[in-house]
Amino acid sequence: MGIIQQKLYMRGNMENLSYYEILEVSTSSDKATIKKAYRTLAKKYHPDKNPGDEEAEHKFKLCNEAYQCLSDDKQRSVYDRYGKEGLQGMGGRGRSSGGFDDLGSMFEDMFSGFSGGQSRRRQNPADMDKYPLDMNVDMYISFQEAVFGCEKEIEFSYKKSCKDCSGTGAKDGKLSTCKQCKGQGQVYIKQGFMTFSQTCPVCQGTGSSASDACHSCHGNGYDEVRETVTVKVPKGIDTGNRLRVSGKGNIGKRGNRGDLYVTFEVKADKHFIRSENDVYIEIPVFFTQAVTGESLTIPSLTGELELKLNVGTKDKQRFTFRGEGIDDVHGHGKGDLIAQVNITYPKKLNDTQKELITKLQESFGIEESKPHESVLDSAIDKMKGWFK
Repeated sequence: MGIIQQKLYMRGNMENLSYYEILEVSTSSDKATIKKAYRTLAKKYHPDKNPGDEEAEHKFKLCNEAYQCLSDDKQRSVYDRYGKEGLQGMGGRGRSSGGFDDLGSMFEDMFSGFSGGQSRRRQNPADMDKYPLDMNVDMYISFQEAVFGCEKEIEFSYKKSCKDCSGTGAKDGKLSTCKQCKGQGQVYIKQGFMTFSQTCPVCQGTGSSASDACHSCHGNGYDEVRETVTVKVPKGIDTGNRLRVSGKGNIGKRGNRGDLYVTFEVKADKHFIRSENDVYIEIPVFFTQAVTGESLTIPSLTGELELKLNVGTKDKQRFTFRGEGIDDVHGHGKGDLIAQVNITYPKKLNDTQKELITKLQESFGIEESKPHESVLDSAIDKMKGWFK
């Protein structure tokens, strides 16, 4: 029995579980483990498999909420440090459409055999390209490049239809009915009571295949060409954002060219943690600085800022600097810089330091070893009244 079943079965109690406990994974689990756990639980609690079961539906929503956070490096980093509170600035507990897209494709695959939907009308195989015209490449950039924008060169390979076989992959361009799927373009796999359909791996869904492969392209139907383009990266780009470079994709049989999509992956910074357009930074503060309310100079994205501590500043207390975050990539304003105070204490004290702290404690009217005496006395008196 998993963590959800063992610890907290009722709906109200499940709200108190951490995202890791909801998905029944450890805090050190990698993305693949988290995704596998999520899919297992999502299948189990999906409303289509549990019609009318409100408890299952609620668990399904919690699993999805947890996956939205833990599958995103940025949100997971914020969650690990600040908990669910840290995600509030991201639209509420890290919910986004990303996980639903992933889940949607999963259940589309699962129930495709039962959908009863209309089959797509296939084109003439000789007219079909063996690859999509639009293509995607990944680009890794630093945190600084993402914040301030930059220009980057990217080298990639695009596909161009083979001239010798007219892009069919067949010798002399002659195709025959695919033997694997018998011209259907789909193959079916039965597992238990469920039937799964998938694109034929031999003909790639065309329903036709080459009896003899083209010698020039080895049956691929295309040649690969190297090209280099310069991409202007706008300020505020974030992991998962895509940039379209028009007319730089694959070239089809008719000479029409698709677009190149650049998907960005932003490397983490040593000090700043990004949450959409907001930036978090942890500031170590010695306990005496917090008690006296000192002013500190802290780093920002563009230089330095003055952080004025309140007298008696608490550990994990946050201070917000409006407009000191990251420019929105779409031009909709600017985020904030949030500085979180982490109070530190001495691990060792010499005799002089102990004496000074004791005197300071006594100056506040707190006797040694009796800081809660008045509170305890009040509580004891109250308890005595219960038995009168």
